[in-house]
Amino acid sequence: MLQPTRNPVSARPLALANWLFAVAALIVAMVVVGGITRLTESGLSITDWDPISGTLPPLTHEQWQAEFAHYRQIDQYAAIHAGMTLAQFKGIFFWEYFHRLLGRVIGMAFFLPLLWFWIRGAIPRGYKMRLIALLALGGLQGAFGWLMVRSGLQPGMVEVSHYWLAIHLITALFTLSGIIWTALDLRLLHRSHLARPARLTLAGAVTGVILLIQLVYGAFMAGLRAGLVTDQWPLINGQFFPAREFAARPFVDAIFNDPYVVHWIHRWWAWVAVAALIWLARKVRPIDRRASVAIHITFGTQILLGIATVMAGVPIWLAALHQLVGALLVIATTWGAHALGSERRAL
Repeated sequence: MLQPTRNPVSARPLALANWLFAVAALIVAMVVVGGITRLTESGLSITDWDPISGTLPPLTHEQWQAEFAHYRQIDQYAAIHAGMTLAQFKGIFFWEYFHRLLGRVIGMAFFLPLLWFWIRGAIPRGYKMRLIALLALGGLQGAFGWLMVRSGLQPGMVEVSHYWLAIHLITALFTLSGIIWTALDLRLLHRSHLARPARLTLAGAVTGVILLIQLVYGAFMAGLRAGLVTDQWPLINGQFFPAREFAARPFVDAIFNDPYVVHWIHRWWAWVAVAALIWLARKVRPIDRRASVAIHITFGTQILLGIATVMAGVPIWLAALHQLVGALLVIATTWGAHALGSERRAL
């Protein structure tokens, strides 16, 4: 348990909160770039993982030819990008390289200020282990990213595993949520040295689990290209329920691996998530009206973007915007759950 009255004089909770908000903004950008990387089939363009030497892109024509030769050896090249030119390869290489480079930037943006705050004694009592845990989650996220890429490099694979993609995305969003929650705790501590960390309430936990399921199925949608199975809404190719697809596979296999079924679940579970988010927002409104409004705006925008993305045939810009608002929805939900947990803790 935190003991706020024993914090060192040098503690700077507001400075730490602002730093964490900046890191959160970088993670949101990372989520969007990751989505574009997936949509452009760029994720397998770099076939190895060199955390240090991989910081620099190919600089000479010979280095570019070597990278292109490595890519032509994997099955995705023959299945999707056969005949592409070196210039076209550079286009897909850019997004994967930028995605990895941004990951390194986020790592340094977290680690170096954390070290500085630690040395200066600016971290309030009880927060050091939490910040280390968030740093560890970031490192785990990088490892999951490579495991995701490696899944697509196996013989017979032309895309990454949608399971690893989901793990990769959910870890990023969970880290984002943890950073926002910690920053909000620190901001409360800045306002009052007697403030205690918010606790997760039942409403916050239930809404979080329901939203988690929706996010997992969003990742499955991306991994299975399930957004392309139809351009209709609310029907899917003239039918409401994919009975034929359900009947063609065992139930568990269908709900996790069939693009039509995954699309249907993601489409209609969204309304369960909406109901939970409205419930949370109504509870939060008397405590923090801005958080309540943020929840309503983000889920409303997200629903409209999801429908538009499907009906427009999943254009990259619209799908990326859908992913951006999804990350903002996680932030808004975390904000609301934290406000509710802060109010309950103060009672």
